[in-house]
This record gives sequence, structure tokens and C-alpha cells, in this order.
Amino acid sequence: MTNVPLPDDRPRVLRWNAVLWVLVGLAPEAVASHDDVPGTRGWSFGVPVALGVAYALFHRFPGRVAWFPWVLAVGIGAVAYLRDGAATLFIASLPLFWLHARTVREPIRTSGLAALAALVGDGLRGGGLQGNAIVTLVGFAAGTVLALTVQRMLDRADRRAERLGEELADARSALAEALRKEGAAAERERMARDIHDTLAQGFASIVVLAEAARSGVRVAPDDASRQLTSIERIARDNLSEARVLVGASPSETIASGSVTGTLRRTLDRFAEDTGLAVHAELDEVDGDQTTRIALLRCTQESLANVRKHAGASTVGVVLTRCPGHVELEVTDDGRGFSVEDAQGFGLAGMRRRLAELGGGLTVTSSLGDGTRILAVLPLED
Repeated sequence: MTNVPLPDDRPRVLRWNAVLWVLVGLAPEAVASHDDVPGTRGWSFGVPVALGVAYALFHRFPGRVAWFPWVLAVGIGAVAYLRDGAATLFIASLPLFWLHARTVREPIRTSGLAALAALVGDGLRGGGLQGNAIVTLVGFAAGTVLALTVQRMLDRADRRAERLGEELADARSALAEALRKEGAAAERERMARDIHDTLAQGFASIVVLAEAARSGVRVAPDDASRQLTSIERIARDNLSEARVLVGASPSETIASGSVTGTLRRTLDRFAEDTGLAVHAELDEVDGDQTTRIALLRCTQESLANVRKHAGASTVGVVLTRCPGHVELEVTDDGRGFSVEDAQGFGLAGMRRRLAELGGGLTVTSSLGDGTRILAVLPLED
């Protein structure tokens, strides 16, 4: 996840504060200088202008030391010495002391020096402790308290944001770990399902055929030869499936061709290996590779259950193309079972496989009445 940087509002705040400082602090002092006596008029006008130029230079060349607040403090003292009204400039200048500070103590020192300079300037001019002096002292005290309060609030907000950032990072890490574990579990389940539907079923068939061949090698050599041929074919198929599972062969080699052709070959081999009667009604169905594999796996699992558990003599397989979906029905006339008590990986694996593709599985069976497996998969028209 990409972190989006937050906008930096500091330049905009400094720019607007500078504009207000010029309009409210410097401009009135410069304009009022025209009413001063000729001896001080030039100084009264020149000091505010000099402060404005000094701020522009400081803003253009900030350097490593915040020297402008000290110059501002001296300038406020000079204005207080030259004429009445320095309190207004001091109040308007208070934000500058805090906005350009690097520590909390620094603006308190510089604004305190400016207040002291204003008082000294008033005193030298003969103003005394009244009017501007009182406003200056009150402004310094109120500004300091307000600035410290805001600073404390900002520090608290920064700590909270840092804490929230750490919690967010921890949550992201936990989520990533959970997704990794979930992905690993899903991959293990997929691998287990594929192995069960391919290799495990193939090995089970090989075991059954090998036992039959061993029993009939002397009394029925032709049947034994046929069974050995089936063992060889199943072993080759298992080898191909194993190569696909480990990524050594493309998955397109599985269930290549039409769905109908793939299922018909599977049913023919099942009938040959088991000797059971297989009745098939297969519509022509065009599906993608995923659909073909799902239908093939459902057919293989259903036939494997018939071979291992049903004790049936006849198997029926019907593949029906319906509007918007395809239905695969596998029935047998075996001993049946209680669906509610059924346990095992096969049926659960079929259900999950079909559910991943938006389909479903219905199992109908009871003891002594055979079994019906109905798989439904969505199919584009």
C-alpha cells in the first residue's frame, strides 16, 4: 500500500501571516510616520521598512540561525523609542516569533526581549508604564500562554498521530500475515484437493487392478494382461498429472479437447477397468479449461466412489447443456449411504471446487437405493 504524503501548509501559513504583519503592523507605523516631527520622521518611516526588508532577506536566505526574531525585537524597541504606538507592532509581530522558532524556549526569549525593548523604548521616550506598556505586557503574557497551549495541543496531536501510525503499521503487518497464512492454507487445500482427485485416485485404481491381476495371472492370463495394461495407462496418466501439479507441464494438457470427448474417454476406461455397465448420455458442451477440469474431476471422483464404496453393477452418466449452465448427473444402483453421516474429502472437495466457479453439488442417496450426484456449473451462452 502506498503512503500518500500529506500537504505541507507551513509555507502558506507563513505567507499569509507575513501579509497580515505588513498590513497590520508595518504599514500603520510607516503611514503614521508622516505626522511625526521632521527630526524623527525619516527614522519612524525607515525602521518599519527596514524590518520588512530584513524579513524578506530572512525568508529568501533563512540560514541555520533564526536571526530575524532578534532583529525584530530590536526594531520594536526602536519604534517604541521613536513614537507612540509600538504596542500594535508588537502584538502583530507575536506570531513571527513562534512561527520561525526551532524550540519552545526560543520564541519566549525573543518575544520577551521585544516586550522589554518596547518598555525601555517607551521609558526613554518618556511614555512611562501606561498605555502602550500595559498593552505590551498583557500581549506578551497572553501570547505566551496561548502559544504554549497550542504547542502542547500540537505535541499531543503529534504523539497521537505517531501512536496511530504505529497501530496502523501493526495492523497492516497483522493483515499481511493473515493474508499470507490464508493464501498458504488455500494453496494447501487446493493442492490436497488436486492430489486427492488425481494421484490418490489413480494409485487407488492401480492397487485394485494390481490385486486383481495378481489373483488372475495364472487362471485368467488374458484378464491379467488387460489389467496390467490399465495399470500402465493409469501410471502414465498419474505421471502427467504430477508434472502439471509441480508446474513442469502446462495445465492445458489436462482435459484437452471437448468436454464430451474427455468424459467419454474417462467412462470407457472406467468400464474397461471395472467391468461395470456404463450408460452415458453426453450433450456437446463447449467450456473453458476451468469448466472442463471441474467436470472431469467431478466425474472421476464420482466414479471412484462407485468403485470403492457402491458395489454397483450399473452406472449412468448424463451431461446436459441447459440455458446458462451445464448439469452433470452420475447415478449408480449400488448400496447407497446416509448423506448426513458421510465423511471424507471427496464430496467436500467437489463442493468447494464447484462453489469457487459459482456452481453447486447435490447428493441424493439412502441405504439400499443407490446414489445420485448432480453437479451444476454456470456456462456462458
